Amino acid sequence: MTRIFVAGMVSALALATSATADIKIAHVYGKTGPYEAYAKQSHDGLMMGLEYATGGTMEIDGEKIVVLEKDTQLKPENGRALLEEAYGDDEVDLAVGPVSSGVALAMLPVAEEYEKILLVEPAVADSITGENWNRYIFRTGRNSSQDAVSNAIALAGENVHIATLAQDYAFGRDGIAAFKDALEGTGTDVAHEEYVPTDTTDFTAAAERIFNAMKDLDGKKKLFVIWAGGGNPMGKVNAMDPGRFGIEIASGGNILAALKGWKEFDGMEGATYYYYDIPKNPVNDWLVKEHMDRFGTPPDFFTAGGMAAGIAVVEAIKKAGGTDTEDLIAAMEGMEWETPKGTMRFRPEDHQAMQSMYHFKIRVDPEVEWAIPELVRELGIDDLPIPVRNQ
Repeated sequence: MTRIFVAGMVSALALATSATADIKIAHVYGKTGPYEAYAKQSHDGLMMGLEYATGGTMEIDGEKIVVLEKDTQLKPENGRALLEEAYGDDEVDLAVGPVSSGVALAMLPVAEEYEKILLVEPAVADSITGENWNRYIFRTGRNSSQDAVSNAIALAGENVHIATLAQDYAFGRDGIAAFKDALEGTGTDVAHEEYVPTDTTDFTAAAERIFNAMKDLDGKKKLFVIWAGGGNPMGKVNAMDPGRFGIEIASGGNILAALKGWKEFDGMEGATYYYYDIPKNPVNDWLVKEHMDRFGTPPDFFTAGGMAAGIAVVEAIKKAGGTDTEDLIAAMEGMEWETPKGTMRFRPEDHQAMQSMYHFKIRVDPEVEWAIPELVRELGIDDLPIPVRNQ
């Protein structure tokens, strides 16, 4: 009699647990370290995306969403270990992150080993959905090629010479490689490349090499800077007066804190992933209003990306009817969903999110504390020939 009673209790408990099972998501990201500002935006956006997509309930089909935060401190070995912990000990259904491309590359094999999805946001390197990709990797963030192709459209032209300056790791190297590929056939050449350590503060030597390589060239001359985190070299290089050699500085978009240092670059052109005032759609309207109400500032570059990831998670689980990995993969390949940037679509071949980018021209308004990336042209999914690199 006792055994029957105990067995009945165990069965009832199992049913109760099953009925109230949580959907567990790990956010594995560099919460502390040089990219702390990016990380906070990404997490705020992720939580707002989950909220928006669930209508404020933070539940999917009655199951509560639980987000576990894990801080990589921007160390690849930490990213790998924490993702193993999330999949193994915490038994999360899927993971989102990280901020750094170098950390992401260390995490990719873990997703394959545990056969669980890693939704990459916002790490950028092409190799994440390229040569190092596996079928458990999806990415809502833009990749290096999307940055590169959009900036090539914005900057290229006949008899234009471009030098590049980037950080010497996956983000910088992949970004410049993709940019060079995108310039092929445009009449524009890359005249010189410079790569410097991520913690560089003195750019004198690199700038002098760039100036020497470009000073005697005829035609339009531009220095294209790819930089993540603090220590952006644009102001320091500009203080060395590249204009005396006819060299203009150019760059892709950046967070609002960085744009505060761009007020000396009135008229500069490039292409950006996001600026809060550019997209016109209901999701972005909600994000801008709610972010202003909650934080007193507009949403930033990586807030939009985090929100896109949060919405993607909810839409995928709804479409799959649960959190089984194989069902999620089937649901997500080719899936379209609405984000602050408009429609995104996971490309089936490499699970990269196809998305709009924005050709901008900097406008300086004395009443605004940052330089404004004013829209020249939205570059839609069909305008951007993004190569598949995982074949």
